[in-house]
Amino acid sequence: PQQTAFLLRKQWTLYSVTPLYRFSGARLRDYGRLLGAFIAAEKQKGLAGGGGVELDIKVAVSSLPDLRGSDQDQAAVLVQLSSRSSASRKNSEEKLLWSGWFCCVSGDDLSERVPEDFTCLPLFLANGADSYTSIVGSWFQKTFDCCFRRLAISPLNLSWMAAMWTGCKVDKTASALELVFSVPSLPQPLDILYAIHPEDAKDLWDTVQKTPGEITQEEVDVFMDCLYSHFHRHFKIRLSATKLVKVSTAIASAHCDGFIKFLQSQYLTGVLMLLTELAISQIQ
Repeated sequence: PQQTAFLLRKQWTLYSVTPLYRFSGARLRDYGRLLGAFIAAEKQKGLAGGGGVELDIKVAVSSLPDLRGSDQDQAAVLVQLSSRSSASRKNSEEKLLWSGWFCCVSGDDLSERVPEDFTCLPLFLANGADSYTSIVGSWFQKTFDCCFRRLAISPLNLSWMAAMWTGCKVDKTASALELVFSVPSLPQPLDILYAIHPEDAKDLWDTVQKTPGEITQEEVDVFMDCLYSHFHRHFKIRLSATKLVKVSTAIASAHCDGFIKFLQSQYLTGVLMLLTELAISQIQ
């Protein structure tokens, strides 16, 4: 929990990554040095004619060995960019500019099917300016012959997340289950926020789920249909005609455009397992 606490309550942008060619977990320090040199070169290109304060960017690449679902999974890899003003380098504290991390949680299915020279870290999460994400992604793609793609989350997968996370137990006071729906075919964008008391949502899920520990598509459909029926009874609006775009619970919040926020450390690997599965399905 101490190692992964900084991953909580930040918005991460999701990407899927094809297997990395000749990547070695034993060379992370070398990769940090090489990536730092690449960023410095890119920064020099952009400084021609530019003003502002010049920043000294430091790159750290390290391992997060606890973020694995099985012994076959590669340890997660964390990349951090920090800076301090060059004018007062000795006295200033480093400021974290950007973070990104690769992980594979219970990705045995993909790992078993790729050649030895390839490393499977199919899920990449970034927090910070898109410009840094682009530079870091460009270096990894050139160095390890891999490909990054934004990872979207379908309304179907969001409904699964709503059901699964509603059924999870949390120590602290649970947050409401919040569902955001986008109404299509309107001149102006219109979203509907539907909030359900956590105990009510949990009671409904408990009546729907037949086998604890297992979830079926039918159960998820029944759960969502019950919520839709309740909403229609009160507001005469059919949510089935809209698009589910965001789910927020005490466990995590997820947006269809590929954003995730982790809220509970004890369920971190469970959420990452689902996201790894989505990333692998996009690669295939």
